[in-house]
Amino acid sequence: MAQKEKIYYKALDSATNVKFNELCNLAKAVGYKFRNQKGSHKTYKHPDHPSMMNFQPDNKNKGMAKPYQVRQLLSAIEQYNLMGEDNV
Repeated sequence: MAQKEKIYYKALDSATNVKFNELCNLAKAVGYKFRNQKGSHKTYKHPDHPSMMNFQPDNKNKGMAKPYQVRQLLSAIEQYNLMGEDNV
């Protein structure tokens, strides 16, 4: 199983158990391009879809992603079929 699938299924299993770096890597793996960073906020844009993603680490849980941002990315992945038919 590729790294993209591992992170994807980990996020599906529990949005609270995803590290911030894993969230950013998953976004890049499904086609989002890094746009810019302001402080701890990282912004990603998909070239083929209108959705923009803004991620920041959870200050309460050092190194972890904010669960609502994980769910937001998962929703975009499903909506735009970014994992591909055979992977999901």
